[in-house]
Amino acid sequence: MLGTRHICAALAALTESARRELLTFDDPAAGLRQPIPEPFLELASACVRTAAERARTVRQVVPRHALARVTAADMGGAARLPGRARLTDTIPFKMIVVDRTVAAVPLDLELLCNGLLLIRDPVVVQALVRAHHAWWNAGQDLGEATNTSAALPPRLRPVLDALLAGLTDETAAARLGISGRTYSRRVGELLAAVGTTSRFRAGAEAARRGWL
Repeated sequence: MLGTRHICAALAALTESARRELLTFDDPAAGLRQPIPEPFLELASACVRTAAERARTVRQVVPRHALARVTAADMGGAARLPGRARLTDTIPFKMIVVDRTVAAVPLDLELLCNGLLLIRDPVVVQALVRAHHAWWNAGQDLGEATNTSAALPPRLRPVLDALLAGLTDETAAARLGISGRTYSRRVGELLAAVGTTSRFRAGAEAARRGWL
């Protein structure tokens, strides 16, 4: 299906039909990377919200990079994703599945406005549902990610760098120009910030949060 008018009509009809379940793979930051007509963006958002209001279950899988980019553009945007959302490193393609009976996939696998494929074959739809479940089970709840994604306090950045460099506490304190007691206290603050008592795990958790 091609043409903005036809695609918009198909999306509106699809989401209006939702009654039980809405599953999506979505990258909210796609519109920041490529030009998308503003009316289409507004319609697509309205369609998902309408479907979310009608469906009892709403599960959205979103790539991690999109959370940071959307939050930077709109501090509340990520938190307003309807239904439940989980973050994964990537998504395979953009997709909407309604009530496990019909799926919508972009022809270029990324932007619905460039062309839309409606799939009603039950075997293909079931395969797409299974793919969504696999990504969903591997993802992290958006609420958990939001709570743990705060920026590293500036005073703790040198401490993290020292830990990653494998410096002893004495050497690190001397390089930072602080007392050994102050350095130890900041190490404790860093470990508490990442929720671990292990210095090794602190590095891994810092990498997961994008602090490195």
